[in-house]
Amino acid sequence: MKKSRTALLTGASRGIGAAIAEELRALSINVMTPGRDELDLSSPASVDRYLESFSRDGVDILINNAGLNIPKVIGEVSIENFSQIMQVNLASSFRLIQFFAPQMAQRGYGRILNISSILGTVAKEGRSVYSMSKSALDALTRAVAVEYGSGGVLANSLAPGYVDTELTHKNNTPEQIAELLESIPLRRMAAPVELAKIAGFLVSVENSYLTGQTILVDGGFTCI
Repeated sequence: MKKSRTALLTGASRGIGAAIAEELRALSINVMTPGRDELDLSSPASVDRYLESFSRDGVDILINNAGLNIPKVIGEVSIENFSQIMQVNLASSFRLIQFFAPQMAQRGYGRILNISSILGTVAKEGRSVYSMSKSALDALTRAVAVEYGSGGVLANSLAPGYVDTELTHKNNTPEQIAELLESIPLRRMAAPVELAKIAGFLVSVENSYLTGQTILVDGGFTCI
């Protein structure tokens, strides 16, 4: 009988996260999707309290999907904005990895997936801190792959391009979206389920050798 795996997925209430949760459940993976009342990633104290509830069994799969983007040009970014984005996008992911990765390695199996962004690779006006956080997250992914690979832990970053989600429409005007579509070779945004399918493979037992990579799924946007 195959072992039933357990995943912890942050930011599962909508968009890419909700699609990933559905995909994992279709793969018979038990999915834990804590809400903000359980796990507030903007609060280091909340993250630590949440982790205190875990036994040594931990989880087999960790997916750091939750993210925060506050679009502002560099001259308008406050220290509060900077700290908020870095805490949610990077520091909380580091803390969860720091807690779960050693347990995974001790058991000889683990999958860690960080949901990054193409903006960790390319720049866009008003996204400086967000880009910094995602680029650092990709660097963290590589470090995890190196440090815990001998323990059977595979770590990757999935870097979506423009995805048809509520957040994309919130952060871009209709005119900006129309312009974006013209810059994507496939001439459309990704559907969340398309990202979820790739995420499902990366955290499954079917992925046995791919680790330490930042996988850009952007419809060819970064090829131009």
